[in-house]
Amino acid sequence: MNDTEQDNYLEAGRIAHTVLHKCAAEIKPGAGLATIFDMVLDEIESAGAAHSFPPNISLNNCAAHDTASPDEIRTFSEGDLVKLDIGTHIDGYIADTAVTVDLGDHALLCEASRMALEAAIDLVKPELVVSEIGKAVEEKITSYGYKPIVNLTGHALARYSLHHGLSIPNTGLFGNGILKEDMVIAIEPFATTGSGSVHETPRGEIYQVIGNSPVRSPAGRNIMQKAEIMQGLPFARRWLNVPKAELAIPTLLRQGNLYLYHCLSDIPDSFVAQFEHTIIVTADGPLVTTR
Repeated sequence: MNDTEQDNYLEAGRIAHTVLHKCAAEIKPGAGLATIFDMVLDEIESAGAAHSFPPNISLNNCAAHDTASPDEIRTFSEGDLVKLDIGTHIDGYIADTAVTVDLGDHALLCEASRMALEAAIDLVKPELVVSEIGKAVEEKITSYGYKPIVNLTGHALARYSLHHGLSIPNTGLFGNGILKEDMVIAIEPFATTGSGSVHETPRGEIYQVIGNSPVRSPAGRNIMQKAEIMQGLPFARRWLNVPKAELAIPTLLRQGNLYLYHCLSDIPDSFVAQFEHTIIVTADGPLVTTR
């Protein structure tokens, strides 16, 4: 990794950290999900960066991939457990970070996830087998009496690539990948009061371009043109702001031009906490870009 690349990663991380905590402070009972969505994007742009995926705003048993729709009316309530997961990039060099905002009595669950993240970061070094990270996460979360979500993982990052091959597990049961110097990874332990596994729900507002089949409808062409700005990174329907998008998107999905990220949830009435940092693997250990 050259100096320019590292500087871009560090700047993206600095901005992500600032925006994340500024916006998380506005998550309060009565505040709107749409307000937080728009605030995240505005703050990232104002800071001189771009977003690398839509802000994930996932409540309670939903662990990931929820976000505000174009006609979003939901507000936060007393007792909610809110995961705010945001991404920035500078010239394609990505930072990915998350916090959980507790509007109820979930302090111990949040601590389990946060401390699992710290335990995992402490291990990061070249030649480490990633199952060791998963083992540390699992041991820390279970020591609090909760379960890690075993079918959600952290991931390697690369320029304009959010999930770059290597997965970082939240359990010691799998993961034979090996960290190498100059790798950039996101570690994100999920602690749950539920089953320890998530499933797809019908709700989905996040998309990614995966194909280039010919598109006939004007709305479909507008969507594909707008999506080019993201350079292959995910985007939200709310961000598109394209007339008749809801009519064109099903066709784009059928054609294989778009992929839909469904919300990922644990069992009803459970709660999930998440914390996340982006880390550069160096010969001297972990360099956390988002702290």
